[in-house]
Amino acid sequence: MARDTSPIVKQSRREGFALHPKAFKVMAKKTGIPGMHAGGRPGKSSLYLTQLREKQKVRRTYGLLEKQFARLMVEAERMSGKGTLPGEVLLQLLERRLDNVIYRAGFATSRRAARQLVGHGHFMLNGRRVNIPSIRVKVGDEIVVRPKSANSGYFSQIDDITKDSVQGPLSWLKSDPKKLTVSITGLPKREEAEAEIKEQLIVEYYSR
Repeated sequence: MARDTSPIVKQSRREGFALHPKAFKVMAKKTGIPGMHAGGRPGKSSLYLTQLREKQKVRRTYGLLEKQFARLMVEAERMSGKGTLPGEVLLQLLERRLDNVIYRAGFATSRRAARQLVGHGHFMLNGRRVNIPSIRVKVGDEIVVRPKSANSGYFSQIDDITKDSVQGPLSWLKSDPKKLTVSITGLPKREEAEAEIKEQLIVEYYSR
C-alpha cells in the first residue's frame, strides 16, 4: 500500500497549516518553510502557486498521494451537477474515507494514526474485517472494532483517547466509544469539513 512517509511536521511548515496535532507546538516556535535556505528572499507569488499550495495542503491533510488525489478530483467533477459544486463533492469524498471516519469518530488522535489502525485490520465494516483506509463509507454502514482488538491496551483506553480528541459531534456519523462502534447516518456537510480549506482553488488548479 503506497503512502506518504515524509515528516508530517515538515509538511505542515511547508504548507503553513497544521496537518497533525503535534505540529501545532512546533509551528508556534518555528515559522516559515523548512530548509537551510528557507529564510532567503521569498519567491514571487502567483495564482498558480496559490492553487498548488492549497492542493498540496488538502492532499497532505487527508494523506493521499498525487495520483490518488487527482483521480478523486476527476470523480468529483463527474459527480457534481445542479446545486453541487466539484470542490464540495471532493471534500465529501475525502470525508467518507474509512480512515477519516475513524479519526472523526474520535478513535484516533490524527488521520495518520487512524490510517494505521485501519491498515492493521482492527475494524469490521458491516460484519467483515477491512484493512483498506481508502474504503468509502455510505449511509447505513456500521463500523465495529474487532472483538480481538477490543481487548488490546489501545482500545481499553479509548475513553481517554476520545476525551483528548479535537473532534466535535457531527451530523453524519454516530460514535459509541463504550460499544466501540460507528454508525454512518448521513453524508458530510461542507461546514463540517476543515474550515480553512479553499476547495475552489483546487478545482481551478486541475482545470488549467
